[in-house]
Formats: sequence, C-alpha cells, structure tokens
Amino acid sequence: MKAIAVNGARQMRIVATGLLIVMAAFYVAARSTEGMHPAIGFVRAFAEAAMVGGLADWFAVTALFRHPLGLPIPHTAIIPRNKDRIGDTLASFLRDNFLTPAVVARRMKRLDVAGAAGRLLAAPSAGDDRLRRGASRLLADSLEALDDERLGGMVKGALVQRIGQLKVAPLLGQILTAAMKDGRHQPVMDAFIRWGARTLEANGPLIRQMVHERSGTIMRFTGLDETLANKIIEGLDKLLQEAAEDPGHSLRVKVEEGLMALAYDLQHSPEMQARVDRVRDEMIANPAIQHWLDGLWQAARAGLLRAARDPQAVLAGRLGEATRQIGEMLRDDPALKSLVNRFARRVAAGTAARYGSGIVTLVSETVRGWDARTVTDRLENAVGRDLQYIRINGTLVGGLVGVALHTVAMLF
Repeated sequence: MKAIAVNGARQMRIVATGLLIVMAAFYVAARSTEGMHPAIGFVRAFAEAAMVGGLADWFAVTALFRHPLGLPIPHTAIIPRNKDRIGDTLASFLRDNFLTPAVVARRMKRLDVAGAAGRLLAAPSAGDDRLRRGASRLLADSLEALDDERLGGMVKGALVQRIGQLKVAPLLGQILTAAMKDGRHQPVMDAFIRWGARTLEANGPLIRQMVHERSGTIMRFTGLDETLANKIIEGLDKLLQEAAEDPGHSLRVKVEEGLMALAYDLQHSPEMQARVDRVRDEMIANPAIQHWLDGLWQAARAGLLRAARDPQAVLAGRLGEATRQIGEMLRDDPALKSLVNRFARRVAAGTAARYGSGIVTLVSETVRGWDARTVTDRLENAVGRDLQYIRINGTLVGGLVGVALHTVAMLF
C-alpha cells in the first residue's frame, strides 16, 4: 500500500509538471505567432495565466514540505519546521475527539455489542467463522508469545495462594458429617475391616514371633507362647468377622463415635483446625506437590493451545451447545443485552479514562522522535497525490481566468 501511494504521488507530480511545461511551450509558440491571427491571443492568455496559476500552486504545495528550489524563503518548509506542533495538535485532536470517556461512551451507545456477540455465538456465518479463526490464531500466538516460566509461576502462585487461604478443616468436618448422616461411611468401614482381616492373616507368623520373643522361659518351655499367640490371632479374627457381619457391633459403634468426634473437632476446635492447616501448608511446600502443580499448568496450557488452534472443536459438543445458548440469550433477551452493552460502555469509557492520556502522549512523543525528513516523506506520500491534483486544477483554472480576462480586455 505504501509503495502504491508513493508511485501514485510520483506519477501525478510528473503529470502536473508536464502540464506546466506544455503551458510554457504554448505560451512561447503563441507569443511568437500572436500577430498571425486574433485567436492566437486567447491561446497566449490561457497559457500565460495557466503558467502563473501552476507556478503559484507549485510554490504553495512545495512550501508545505520543503524550501522551493532550496531557497530559505520565509514561511516555507512548514511541516518540517512545525513537526512537534503537528504532533501535539494531532495528539490533542485524538484526545478531544476520540479518547475522552464522554465521547467513547456516546459512540459506544450506538453499538449493540451484546447483539453482535450473540449473533456470532448463536449462528456464525461464513464471515464470522473467518473472524473466529483469526481471533483463534491471535489467541494462540499471544499465548505462545508469553513467557511460559513467568506465566506458569504466576498461575501456580495464585493457585497456591488460593489453596493456602482455604479452610480445609471445617470443609472436611462438614463432608464427614454429611457422609455419616447418609450412611455413606459404611462401605469405607467395611473395606477397612476386610483390610484388617487380610492384614491379620498375612502377618500371623510375625505376631507369633513377637509373642515368642517377649515370653518368658517357662512359657516357651511349656509351649504356652504358641497357644497365647494363636488365641490372640483367633480373637482378633473373630472380632473383625463379627464387626463385618453385624452393623451394630460395638467396634463399629466405637469407630463411629470417634469419627463423629473428629468431625466436630474439625468444625469447631481451633487446635484441630490449626493442626490441619499445618498439614495443608506442609503439603503445599512439598516438592512433589510443587512438581504436580507445574505439570497441571503445562497440561492446562497445552489444552488452551489446542483449543485456540481449533475453534471448531471448542464449539462442538456440550460446550458448543452451551455457547450457542449463551449467544441466543445475548441476542434475544433485552434485559441481558442492555446489561452487557452497559458493561461494555463502562469498560470502554474506563479504558479511555485510564489509558487515553498515555495513548495521546505516545502519539505526541512518537512524532517528536521522528526526524523532519521522515515526517515530510510520510505526509507527502499520504496526501501527495491530491496535492498534485491541486497543481493541475490551478493550472487549468488559471488558464480559464486568463481567457476570461483577455475576453474582457477585447470587449472593452
């Protein structure tokens, strides 16, 4: 686009200069043959006035960007000499007409942001699909461009902070109370009893060895240590079998009483809550947990990237159905639409109020940082084509005025 603008301005400059040269040639030819026919006087008058108009407009156009013919004529090279003021004026124009909260809010009031978003989500058209793919690529590129280690540290730090602020003990107490109230603890207790029975059976030789080592010489000599060990194992096995078969067994009752006391302490005992909090903090500080959190972030980041690169997959299935329902609500619900549009206006106005001055300063300082040649070239490339049309029009209009004046002189 920039190359096209430069080439267009150069071509129009050649046309305007060529027209001026043609008028000079006509003037010389008409001046030398003026006595041959009265009509040649009109040609001379047209060419003469056209040269005056073309030269005047050439001087005016050139004086905007540089000194005509390199001569330091006063009030020429206007743009290079006033580039700082131009930058400040442009910045003020942006601030006063675009970046004030009142102007932004007034312009945003005409926009139906909620309706447009609702139509996009509810029934995306082909153009909206291209827009969604472009936004998807932008999101993926932005996510990949972010510092993975720094962003992951921020996410992990926020997650650790939220976990550290979580009161785990009351939550555990409430869960335990609700589970016991509905009897959901019974399968867990049955599993523990079965585990105890299997453990007892597997460790029978160990129990016998412990009893044998702790028995006296007489008990070993008489074999009472073996009898005692067998009775202990049989008694424990019988206790576990009875507890497994009888829901109202005293062992179960004792365990339930202990669980109820634990649930109460978790909810109401400061000492128990402090103990649980210490365990929570120790778990968070454990390197294994930190490593797990790192892996969790990497998995989440990979999932976000996959979703961002495939917007159609994101909008498929239940998530897609939920997205379409949200779009229909935004499109059809007047109350929700008004709420979202009002929120969008407030966000836009707040952004203008917060960052408008910074944007204005950026524009002003950027223009100030340009050298005079850069400013001149960019502005001339932007409007040079139209300025050359001014030269052409000045040449032609000047010629017509010359003909009119020559006609008046002939008549009077």
